[in-house]
Amino acid sequence: MVFGVVMAFCAAVCMGTATVLQAMGARTAQAGGTPAAGLATLALTLRRWPFLAGIALDTLGFVAELVSLRSVPLFLVEAALASSLAVTAVVAAAVLGIRLRHAEWAAVGGVCCGLALLAVAAGHEGTGAGDARMRWVILGVTPALVVAGRVVARRVRRGRAAVLGGIAGLCFGLVAVAVRLLPDLGVQRLLTAPSAYAVAVAGLGGYLLLIEALSSGAVTAATAAMVIGETVWPAAYGVLWLGDSTRHGFRPLALAGFAVSIAGALVLARFGDAEQYASPR
Repeated sequence: MVFGVVMAFCAAVCMGTATVLQAMGARTAQAGGTPAAGLATLALTLRRWPFLAGIALDTLGFVAELVSLRSVPLFLVEAALASSLAVTAVVAAAVLGIRLRHAEWAAVGGVCCGLALLAVAAGHEGTGAGDARMRWVILGVTPALVVAGRVVARRVRRGRAAVLGGIAGLCFGLVAVAVRLLPDLGVQRLLTAPSAYAVAVAGLGGYLLLIEALSSGAVTAATAAMVIGETVWPAAYGVLWLGDSTRHGFRPLALAGFAVSIAGALVLARFGDAEQYASPR
């Protein structure tokens, strides 16, 4: 239990710091003096060590997330991942000179307090692992959701960033649920597990949808919708169907901690995209 909580917090720190490193890589590429666009810009950015370090930290964060999902309740892991925005805000303020408003510092404190309450209140993860039908349903829903996101991307214009961000969040929530539905982590079992393929499809599809949402310009709307989509329903799913629970008598404390941490993350939603503050100030 303690190890799983530590891994959830490690995932938040890794992912939040990775965003800042990727912003540093983008900033140094832009400051190189060579005008470039499209693939040329990407090539320049990928040659910068901060950006590569950010990718490495994102990978470590994802591994830590997988470990934590196998040992602690979904509501704690998802709240911790949303708190990566607080990590990004603090590191960006220290490294990139981004000025945080008073409300944003208050939100950082709120995220920390909310996660502390959750860590105290969380019980053990549920023993429910779902049945074969549930795993196949998750696999069927995943590509359908990604396709729906692509349809939205082509046809919706008003509120496009928020809608795409919300669908991306739903995909990330599917990743968390699918990981919990994995029978075990043996290679042979993974190759035949429907939920393993759901993890891959939902993870990649959600990432691409989030990039498109952020490129629409409304970073705060896209990130806020993503945070809600990836936290609320997996937390409820874990409690109602997988048996996640709090310590006896600590449910109100857990609800308060979850609400405070997610509310703080929503206040910090503007830090959901590194590129918005990558250009020199």
